[in-house]
Amino acid sequence: MLKSVLIANRSEIACRVIATARRLGLRTVAVYSDADANARHVRAADESVWIGASPAAKSYLNGERIISAALAAGVEAIHPGYGFLAENADFAARCEAAGLVFVGPAPDTMRRIGDKASAKALAEAAGVPVVPGSAGATEDGAVLAAEAARIGYPLMIKAAAGGGGRGMRLVDGPRDLALSIESARREALAAFGDGRLLIERAVTRPRHIEIQIFGDRHGNVVHLFERECTLQRRHQKVIEEAPAHGMSVGLRARMTSAAVELAKAARYENAGTIEFLVEGGRLDATAPFYFIEANPRLQVEHPVTEAITGIDLVAWQFRVASGEPLPLAQAEITMSGHAVEARICAEDPDRGFLPDTGQILAFVLSPRDVRVESGIEAGAMISEHYDSLIFKAIAHATARDAALDRLHAWLAETVVLGVRTNMALLAALLDEDAVRAGEMDTSLAERIAGSSLTVEGDQNAAMARGIALLLEAGSARAPAAGSPWDAVDAFELGGERTLPRKVLVDNAPRDVVLTWRGGDLLIRIPGVDGAAIPVARELPAVYDPRVARALVLDRLRQVEVAWPRPVTDSGRGQAAGAVAPISGRVARIDVAAGDSIKAGDVVAVVEAMKMEHVIVAAYAGRVARVLVEAGAQVANGTPLADIVADGARS
Repeated sequence: MLKSVLIANRSEIACRVIATARRLGLRTVAVYSDADANARHVRAADESVWIGASPAAKSYLNGERIISAALAAGVEAIHPGYGFLAENADFAARCEAAGLVFVGPAPDTMRRIGDKASAKALAEAAGVPVVPGSAGATEDGAVLAAEAARIGYPLMIKAAAGGGGRGMRLVDGPRDLALSIESARREALAAFGDGRLLIERAVTRPRHIEIQIFGDRHGNVVHLFERECTLQRRHQKVIEEAPAHGMSVGLRARMTSAAVELAKAARYENAGTIEFLVEGGRLDATAPFYFIEANPRLQVEHPVTEAITGIDLVAWQFRVASGEPLPLAQAEITMSGHAVEARICAEDPDRGFLPDTGQILAFVLSPRDVRVESGIEAGAMISEHYDSLIFKAIAHATARDAALDRLHAWLAETVVLGVRTNMALLAALLDEDAVRAGEMDTSLAERIAGSSLTVEGDQNAAMARGIALLLEAGSARAPAAGSPWDAVDAFELGGERTLPRKVLVDNAPRDVVLTWRGGDLLIRIPGVDGAAIPVARELPAVYDPRVARALVLDRLRQVEVAWPRPVTDSGRGQAAGAVAPISGRVARIDVAAGDSIKAGDVVAVVEAMKMEHVIVAAYAGRVARVLVEAGAQVANGTPLADIVADGARS
């Protein structure tokens, strides 16, 4: 067995690997960037090594620095986790050349099966059905356009290297092809350092089913049943479960057999996943399925497989990397119960679920019996440089409905404040009739996010809770906060004290009337008959002194409450054009001063959290000024261009 390992990753997966390594008696070494100097995974390891600046390209994607850190620390092995360099065959080869054990498949195997184009060819040779599409991968836009014309629409553009939805675009027609190819290529380069793409026919109403496989260097290959990953947003999985609901015995046998045959053809060693799409939404014995890709690494959703099999997959990874045979034969691997995983991501539901950044100000987990994989804690910073996944929760029960119920209740009792999250979407999916019935396809989560997440009722309760917290914090002083002669709450010598005020609720102005009657605060909305809005003390809330705002959790959504700030003339109106929706790097500017543009025209592209975010013009007009350059780092809300609306004075 190995004695020491460096984990070439961060956050929750680094903590996960460290936990098993410690249980097995391995010495652990963590690596960290500037942004992660105080991160939880750094403290969890026995030792830690700084490897560079915050951008991933200068730290977690810098293979030479990671290998140098491993050699300096005197470890035997490198565990790549997932993402970053986990599927980089050249990095795995450099580890071997440096005398380090790479905890994963051999470089040659990774090249055969990790690259989508070569894996597809290998699958065809092994008799595994594949999605009709291009035979090879390329960066040449003209070649890809010709392939698209041959295959027909709708189609999928996919990055040849890596996975996780990076560099993937659904294209409905030729009008969107060129822009989608360019965007997918840039995103693939940023995520994997490889801009090659391939094109495939889009499968109708698919279920996304993957098979966990494991091989060793002695020629043994087994499967550990399937996982369902159908619930996705922007090709990113949000809820996974094992086993797949409604999976027939016949289809399971066909898919697991195909996965094992492909793994054997690739001479596969260590943990991996073979992914399929099942067409038509049903999992009966004769359902058509297609191989789409192989992931030569551990998957984010591996805990649901661990829950139903009782097997620690990371422990198996270490044992296989040490040269040991697989601990169990196929007949000895069984499953029990049902497990469901939810990925909690820092995303803003009111801005199309764009990734959010900032400091975690409150982090309180429900005490229910749910496994949590986390690399964060209260006070942690969520950086624009990395993935939006902040932690995940896994519920296991004897029956599927019980697992779904447990996870739903856990979400309802968990508090995350400081960044906006996708928890409301996760709860809605877990409670959705189609999910409960297993009538899912890969677009279901998008449809629910687009139509079923309107907040029922108003935000008055959250507003009142936030106002009370602002007053208690002293951002507007109540009589109890100091001398009554200094108070700004309409202090009077006797009777009620009433003060009309404006408050910002998620940056939208609201008029309220604050009344102090004795020791009680009453909040009313002018012009609206009815009782005062009660201050809902049961709503979780926190005061952020850095920007004088209250954050309230209402129906799993973060609501921001603040007093209006004085307006300063910065020389340009913040709403006079396009602004950055997230902190990140400007990947591209599509307009120039003097250009006439229409509503919906692309103004710029901002890259953050390993994804591209396209900023379009909100109205037709003329570009007065471009305010940033390509390559610049911008903060959320930074103006990118001044646009004078048609009919307005410039």
